[in-house]
Amino acid sequence: MNQTPAAASAPDDEPMLAGLTVLDLSQGIAGPYCGLILRQQGARVIKVEPPAGDWGRQMGRAREGMTAIAIAYNAGKESVVLDTRTEAGRTALRRLAGQADVVIQNYRPGVAERMGVGYEALAAHNPALVYVSITGYGQDGPLAALPAVDTTIQAFSGLMHVNRDPAGQPRRIGFFLVDLSTGLYAAQHASAALFRAARSGKGRHVRMSLLEASAALQSYLMLDDAMFPGAELAAANAPTGLFQAADGALYVSMLNDAMFVRLATVLGFDDWLADAGLRTSAGRLPRAAELCQRLAAALAQQPLAHWESVFTGNDVLFGRVSHPREMLASEQCAQAGVFGNVAQAGIGQLPWANLPGLAGTVRPHGPAPLLGEHTASVLAEFGIAA
Repeated sequence: MNQTPAAASAPDDEPMLAGLTVLDLSQGIAGPYCGLILRQQGARVIKVEPPAGDWGRQMGRAREGMTAIAIAYNAGKESVVLDTRTEAGRTALRRLAGQADVVIQNYRPGVAERMGVGYEALAAHNPALVYVSITGYGQDGPLAALPAVDTTIQAFSGLMHVNRDPAGQPRRIGFFLVDLSTGLYAAQHASAALFRAARSGKGRHVRMSLLEASAALQSYLMLDDAMFPGAELAAANAPTGLFQAADGALYVSMLNDAMFVRLATVLGFDDWLADAGLRTSAGRLPRAAELCQRLAAALAQQPLAHWESVFTGNDVLFGRVSHPREMLASEQCAQAGVFGNVAQAGIGQLPWANLPGLAGTVRPHGPAPLLGEHTASVLAEFGIAA
């Protein structure tokens, strides 16, 4: 592995993957997010893009030629443009891949092999290589060759059905949940494979798909469906849901029977406390609509500040419904070190969500690169003619 010598006296906050080189050939969100996580943990990430750039650069509104998606999932990487339609481009790509510790790609099955940068070809010269392949539907099966993105997998996997509106209309989850979870799973597998390589010298071909990630996200839903055939999933407890206070919305989560007793007590609902049928979740669930209707009427009588005080003081789970920018400005996030900043060229300081688990100790390691910004310097460093 292409690592710098380990320092026995390194500080505790030294990036854990310092010295590793990652070649990120992926586009969009899932693969780039995997690379971003490795970058935030200290690896050097070289992002290879086609002349038109990663299509993530064209997703959403652009400012100074950059989109939020391009910044969010590529900060701190180096951008190298190669035209792999040419033999010179493919040769340069093979040279870069041959010197990497980790390769990430999200081509359709078979494409990397035709370019000469498939796992078998690279591992023959670097047995410790960790190679991450991300596909839509997997490497095999009748749909394996089809293109897929987050939204198509949300539809295929049933996630849109799970997120249907009160009228029963399926809805897309409002952000790229499947892409992001796939990137997380891929980064975790890559880290485990790097651990194995460090101990044995043997790398691993990590095969990851959006379909697998979407299935894993819904594991308990599928178990529930199998245990109660033909019945739509019910709430896990009651009363629970989104309610309107006098001046805004909050979500009440019912954790267990003891919390129901506390809720009924603070609301003064003595009849709930006296009703033997409401003492367990199994008894409350069939009456969920009735319970939620009465809770809604009570909550509408007072402002959010009142309920926040009452519920906090009596250990009833709730959350004020906020805009993400309100979370960004909250005192809780400030003291917990949830956010930092990234200085993006041409735009200025932008908020940056720190890598979970390492808040305050890890930075994005630089802005997202302009397309091809590091082509000349990286190719020269690796001894490749421009």
